[in-house]
Amino acid sequence: MVSTIIVALLFILIDQFVLIEWLRIALMLVVLVFFILILQFFRNPKRQAPVNPNHILSSVDGKVVVIEEVEENEYFKDKRRMISVFMSPLNVHVTRYPMSGRVVYSKYHPGKYLVAWHPKASEENERTTVVIENEQFGKVLYRQIAGALAKRIVNYAKEGDMAVQGADAGFIKFGSRVDIYLPLSAKVKVTLGQKVKGAIDIIAEV
Repeated sequence: MVSTIIVALLFILIDQFVLIEWLRIALMLVVLVFFILILQFFRNPKRQAPVNPNHILSSVDGKVVVIEEVEENEYFKDKRRMISVFMSPLNVHVTRYPMSGRVVYSKYHPGKYLVAWHPKASEENERTTVVIENEQFGKVLYRQIAGALAKRIVNYAKEGDMAVQGADAGFIKFGSRVDIYLPLSAKVKVTLGQKVKGAIDIIAEV
């Protein structure tokens, strides 16, 4: 709504004050393209997640860029299987709950704005960390990480909430990556370079 008003005002200003016709048309086209890109970025397609307690779904749309065993130092302080999904500016940037369960931890961290694929981005960039617990997987952590363009992360998860698999969990504005930390016993169902969709594609199972 706000963006629509801004675009309308820009059109009026361009029409009133830009006298050269070709320049006026060019500026209006630029504003229109910008408006379309903004609408594309902030879209939130509704999806019916196939709820299954034995599955971990991708939290976001994007490409799998990391699958490795790492030391998770914020919450678990032990080794976990990390799967990272990178979001390009053209992807849907809504974050969705990867599984159902109780939110036992939710914390925001201010930080830097390194490019999302930087190895230190998960520990130094602006980010939120959320841990969900259920009977099948125990505790699973996902982390929203801001990238070079992102300046704000929205996180809906609050400690004590009951998360529903596939439901909206947040948003990364002009943002770029989500890491999921799984038990080492989880069976990974994706491969490096694979494109995934949030609340649809299974990335791991018990």
